[in-house]
Amino acid sequence: MITRSRAGVLAATAALAVTGGLPTATPTAAAASCPSPRWSVSFYANTTLSGPPKASFCEAAPHQNYGYGDPAGVTLPKDNFSARWTLTRDFGSGGPFYLTAESQDGIRVYVDGVRRIDMWRNVTATQKTALNLSLPAGRHTIRVDFVAWTGAANLKFAYVPRTTSTVDKVRPLAPTGTSASYDRTINRTTLRWAANKEMDLAGYRVYGRPSTSAAWTRVSGTGLVASGTYAHPPPATGATYVYEVRAVDKAGNESVGSADLAVVPVDRTPPPAPTGLTGADAPGGVTLAWAATAGAAGYTVFRQADPVYGEAQPVVQVATVTSPALTDTTAPERTGYTYSVKAVDAAGNVSPQPARVAVTRGDHPPAPPTGLTAAQVYRGAELRWSGSVSDDVAEYRVYRDGEPFPGIHARVVDYTTRPYTFAFQDQGGVAPGTTHEYVVVAVDRGGNETRSAPLLFTSAGDRVPPAVVAGLTATPREDGVLLEWQPNQEPDLKRYDVYRAVWLGEGPVGGEDGVWSFRQIAWLGKTETSHLHASPADGETVLYAVVATDEWGNGRAPLTGQDFAWVTVTELGAPPEG
Repeated sequence: MITRSRAGVLAATAALAVTGGLPTATPTAAAASCPSPRWSVSFYANTTLSGPPKASFCEAAPHQNYGYGDPAGVTLPKDNFSARWTLTRDFGSGGPFYLTAESQDGIRVYVDGVRRIDMWRNVTATQKTALNLSLPAGRHTIRVDFVAWTGAANLKFAYVPRTTSTVDKVRPLAPTGTSASYDRTINRTTLRWAANKEMDLAGYRVYGRPSTSAAWTRVSGTGLVASGTYAHPPPATGATYVYEVRAVDKAGNESVGSADLAVVPVDRTPPPAPTGLTGADAPGGVTLAWAATAGAAGYTVFRQADPVYGEAQPVVQVATVTSPALTDTTAPERTGYTYSVKAVDAAGNVSPQPARVAVTRGDHPPAPPTGLTAAQVYRGAELRWSGSVSDDVAEYRVYRDGEPFPGIHARVVDYTTRPYTFAFQDQGGVAPGTTHEYVVVAVDRGGNETRSAPLLFTSAGDRVPPAVVAGLTATPREDGVLLEWQPNQEPDLKRYDVYRAVWLGEGPVGGEDGVWSFRQIAWLGKTETSHLHASPADGETVLYAVVATDEWGNGRAPLTGQDFAWVTVTELGAPPEG
């Protein structure tokens, strides 16, 4: 409150400029634009608040004592002047307010253009009044008109919320501008929101819940959050967690929740330990089973052999499975073991205190070889199979059509995975186009045998030779003999074999007292239809044969008793004498 006499006007004006008193701007004839909740005040050199204002200021409140002078920094008559204060602000949810006014001389108060207080008269002492008024939610404008006719001048106006719980039943508005950011490293959610507009705001409460639940739990403690930010560690379960913020006023009224804010925290919560673990020995391995664990994405099975000469054996990881059962086919026989199982969730959290069970492994026939296949190789078949998972296999025996191969030497062809992949080649005994049954037998060190599933294999090809080459001719030339023929049409044709024969014997060529002696002189591709055989022009009579051969080695070779294409020719020149 400022109290002045007319003689102190100039000094007071200077003091306001230095100390930052109520006027905050250089006086201007236009109405001042002031940030809420400051008031805009305009002064008039008349009692009717009319005409251009002499000056305008921003002030904290209509609370002045002008004494017998006029406002500082304004040239006005000491009597018969007026002033108007205006404020527009957001009252949030509204509610009950208490308005007080006192003045000498006249004062009028308007709320949203409606006159609520009217003491418009010239008095010789300060007059006072008060009013209870409920405001609806939102923005409202308050206007205070003041007039000084004669004598001393002062005024004071205030508006405050009524905060007793018996009077104020209006809830604050829900907080807005909410946001949530989550830090996975430290598992912390930082919530932020805009400040509420209510004048009777006491603070905020933060609530949280799993997304699968409808029940909210206050996570901000018993006190109120004063600022528009709050940090909270959500349950580290990997499940979506939802927050909301509520405003609380001084009467204890709590707003509805803000917009929901969801975060997905890290999962650092291990699943429960598996229960009900059982184990039994069987020919195929140790069979294990246990009760399914809630929240488990898989299970890790461990095995530890019994102590050897009092020395503890290492714990080895057997497998990771997704269902609550496993057959351990890798445990060596004639040994005792302790098995344990831990549950693992999708985030990699491992259960504590794993379940355990003891099992003694007996002596059983080995597990059978699996995955037996056969592939065509030259004049035979190559067998491949996955070895037995048993660790005491001494050898593998291969049978074809029930007969064993002596001295089998299967070789390992893949060491990258266990069990290893083995191979054996059966060559020489498999004719093209024939079918055979193969079986592989695993034999352990105790002589126990286990057979694989039988495999029927039909070798590729056939045993039918291509047709006799057609149109074979032989033309003698100075540089040799040119052979020509028509191409064969068989789809499995591989090549042409060219033979040359000379006559050995007495008497005429081709007679009864001699034979043709053949030798192969060329191997030609299947697209060839001619061949020049370089030979001396010595007038000798010779025989040429061309044989079509397929991919399976079938061909009508000379001296096999099959028909074949041949032609005799007498080379150019004279035969040698004698």
